[in-house]
Amino acid sequence: MRLLVTGAFGYRPKQIEALKSLGIELFFLQHEKEAMTMIAPEKVDAVVCNGLFLYHDIERFTRLRYIQLTSAGLDRVPAKAINNPDIVLHNAKGVYAIPMAEWAVCKVLDIYKATAGFLTAQKACEWKKERRLREVNGTKIAIIGAGNVGSEVAKRFHVFGAVIVGFDIHTHPVEGFDHIRKIDELPGLVAEFDTLILTAPLTEQTYHLIGYDILSDMKQGAILINIARGALIDEKAMYKILKERSDIHAVLDVFETEPLPNDNLLWKLPNVTISPHNSFVSAGNNERMFAVIYENLKKFIEQQ
Repeated sequence: MRLLVTGAFGYRPKQIEALKSLGIELFFLQHEKEAMTMIAPEKVDAVVCNGLFLYHDIERFTRLRYIQLTSAGLDRVPAKAINNPDIVLHNAKGVYAIPMAEWAVCKVLDIYKATAGFLTAQKACEWKKERRLREVNGTKIAIIGAGNVGSEVAKRFHVFGAVIVGFDIHTHPVEGFDHIRKIDELPGLVAEFDTLILTAPLTEQTYHLIGYDILSDMKQGAILINIARGALIDEKAMYKILKERSDIHAVLDVFETEPLPNDNLLWKLPNVTISPHNSFVSAGNNERMFAVIYENLKKFIEQQ
């Protein structure tokens, strides 16, 4: 089997040898935008990639029977591949859930405990007390997307004593959540929540899910965190609301356009915290991701 792997994942020498031990003929493409000079697309049987098919027409991969993504989302894969029963498709399920969940907790605590203000005071050598600190205990948190990431987020906030409600396309119980509601119920319930955390995949149903009406109905002092996909939020509507309501704080790790242009007005808002799509990064990702790559590939080969 001819396997194309890309620089979307940083393989260690032992990991390369482990893949070769499966009887695979391995080809490497460092940058997914580059031309494929090492192997012709029509000779590739399987790929491990992230956005390869954004730059290379999947129609040319006529032998392709297996795709392993290094991302959790499927939005960079053509629908013809997702719906093709002849192609086995895997994502990075569960790989990034732990660091993303920890990031969400960190950002809520940063805001509730006013860490930015204390750092500013330290730099100025000022002994300045802050009397408006808050606590997570007893707050109500909505997590939009009750999958792997959402579950890890829920479990961590549950330890702090928060009430956790998940919103998804189903209502069956999920570990960490006190309740699961249908996603279309969110507009009527949003005013109840102290924090909204987006962990849902980007689909036709979730595109611009968080628009002007939901944003304007958010509770006084609420926090909005997006660690999923930028297009879950209508950014123009969000900017308008954040300008009108300084009590709301948005923590944004993902955006509709990335990198976020330096002339984007969100950079300048004091009630916005911006990070460069970084919440998933962790020292533990390499081992988790390779375990997914190896085990899924091994199973696929054994079933041939």
